[in-house]
Amino acid sequence: MLRWDITGGNLRITDADNAEIVVRGSNLEISGSGPDIKRPVDETIVVTTDELRFPHAVVYASDIGTNRQYELDPRGEPLSLPRGEYVVDIDARIKTYLRFSGTATIRRTDDIETVVVSFPERARTVLGFRSRHEIPTDTITIPETTEGLARAISHLHASQKTASPDRTYPSLRGHPPRIETGSRLEIPESVRRDVTESGVELVVPPTYEALYVATPLAYYLQGKVTLDDRETPSLHIEKHETEHCLPSMPALEDEIERLLRKVFFLDCLVRNVGPFGTSLSELNLLEALEIDSERLYGQPIQDRLERYLDVPYETVEHRLPEWHLSTYVDPTPANAETLPFLLDRMSLISTPKFSELAEQELVERSLDDFYRNRVGVARSGNGQIPSIEIIKPELRTGRVHGWIADGVPIDVFKSVPEAYNNRLRYLERRSESSSIVVVLNDPEMASERESVAEIYRERSESLSTELTVKESLTTAALARVFEDEHDFVHYIGHCETDGLCCPDGTLSTSSLDECNTQTFFLNACGSFYEGLDLVEKGSVAGAVTVQKVLNDHAVKVGSTFAKLLVHGFSIERAMDLARRRIMMGKDYAVVGDGTHSLSQGEQQYPTTVTVDPVDDGQYRLSIECYSTRENGSYYFPHAEGNEHAYLCGSSSELLLTEEELPSFLEGANASVIFDGDVYWSQQLSAKMADGPDG
Repeated sequence: MLRWDITGGNLRITDADNAEIVVRGSNLEISGSGPDIKRPVDETIVVTTDELRFPHAVVYASDIGTNRQYELDPRGEPLSLPRGEYVVDIDARIKTYLRFSGTATIRRTDDIETVVVSFPERARTVLGFRSRHEIPTDTITIPETTEGLARAISHLHASQKTASPDRTYPSLRGHPPRIETGSRLEIPESVRRDVTESGVELVVPPTYEALYVATPLAYYLQGKVTLDDRETPSLHIEKHETEHCLPSMPALEDEIERLLRKVFFLDCLVRNVGPFGTSLSELNLLEALEIDSERLYGQPIQDRLERYLDVPYETVEHRLPEWHLSTYVDPTPANAETLPFLLDRMSLISTPKFSELAEQELVERSLDDFYRNRVGVARSGNGQIPSIEIIKPELRTGRVHGWIADGVPIDVFKSVPEAYNNRLRYLERRSESSSIVVVLNDPEMASERESVAEIYRERSESLSTELTVKESLTTAALARVFEDEHDFVHYIGHCETDGLCCPDGTLSTSSLDECNTQTFFLNACGSFYEGLDLVEKGSVAGAVTVQKVLNDHAVKVGSTFAKLLVHGFSIERAMDLARRRIMMGKDYAVVGDGTHSLSQGEQQYPTTVTVDPVDDGQYRLSIECYSTRENGSYYFPHAEGNEHAYLCGSSSELLLTEEELPSFLEGANASVIFDGDVYWSQQLSAKMADGPDG
């Protein structure tokens, strides 16, 4: 549900999640509700003006007559639209569309914080708005039984805004209803009303393991889940009276994964004939598979699924985008509440399996061995750091991996149910500016404080940020920092078995009444459990360490993590890149919801570019663009000669000359892997422009 009002001559739109967008204009004249604009919107409003101003966003324009698409250059070049009939897509906190006839110019202001749409004279336009539905509006109550969970899973797709292939776009899925346990099954009438009877039924045995694994496929297919203690599960398509047998556990995990990835991918291609089509590089596969997207696009889920099932997985496997997220969940009744949050991220769900780290692996990851061969100062105080036993998860498909189970895993983020509920609380607490606190509790580590504080200050020029730097905090003062409302706390110091080190002792974060710090980085030796306590007390996610770390390594990781975090990278992705800068990067980890992002960057989706020199003074660029939050989107590499968009999760390649590379990097706003290190694109651009001595 959207609400709109006029405030100070401007149009303000607010949704049920308390997200807000303010549209400013030159002498706005508002005529009330508008006509259908052929886009999925919750509200349309007719306005007359010669200029409209929107907050920072990625902007596309589609010519309805020619189907030609334009994109506003993120580097700031204005976009001039010739005469035509247009729908402009403004990807702001509330999805916004602008439909008009004629010519227009779209540009960013010098500070890039505002998008301006200008007309040559006052013109009648239609604005359409759609809530992103980041906060679930309903709650399903279930008893602690497999029957209750199956009923809930069958209703979680109620948040999806369409049954067409367009639901591959994250903005058309919405956040599924929450799940909580109670004495009996209670499904709100609003949820029952919005459920689609897709005619697809997934039949699985009455076990939590099978239900958890099947949940993502059932959700995406808008299917009904039925329990049957038969030997083999099945996928039933009512309209075609077909039943496709599925293997039993544990092979069911593999089959569910393959089915979901294949169906989702083919929907991403078929959707291209709809109103949001673009020049995807993967589209030529449809012809090879003899899939008629013009015919399939408007057909029910049952018809598309039946056609997709005829496509052997092996024929598309090599073209599938890398899946963004897999989460390993202990399939217990208590963890059922996490399922809607994982579906909101379109995560694959698997049962957790692990092994102990082999003796040689322990040696390789042991900093004691590292210290015997390297000179450095360990970031640990005079006391004993916590002893942490690390396990080795058996990882499946996925670029990023989450772990909601016992143990301290390597190579994944360790989450708990509290993290997801905490995220909802911070979404509701949104403010116009971010509060960042840097705490230095050891003067010998001042170099990291100076480095990260400068990064946060630089970013505050384009994002509204309140930065506070504190030093030598007592246990009481540090406790107040975590208990006060802050968006990010960067702690620099030591950690011992009793807690974070302060001049008057140690602070155990488990002693806090509550934590109101949204995200954090505890850059201190062995801070894993202190960070996990912060999440259980109220945080969403944070970066921690599981072993001793060298001081100079901590500075490298801390500064790179800070740069990526404030440019919109998720906490897990920021840490994954930052820890590549040091030999013992596995000693850093993430606790809580690692998919969480502190801010939005200039690019719609965080981008990483790997640059490798080739012959004749040229460079090959491999571009990765994906989000752990929004699977199904696409990106367009901005380079001369490129004509294709790519699905997020699929890499693209460019070949640039030595002269072209600095200019590309300057406008990329991306992390760059070059010569074994990680840079921010503008930093590397300046370095290359200065030459070998720069």
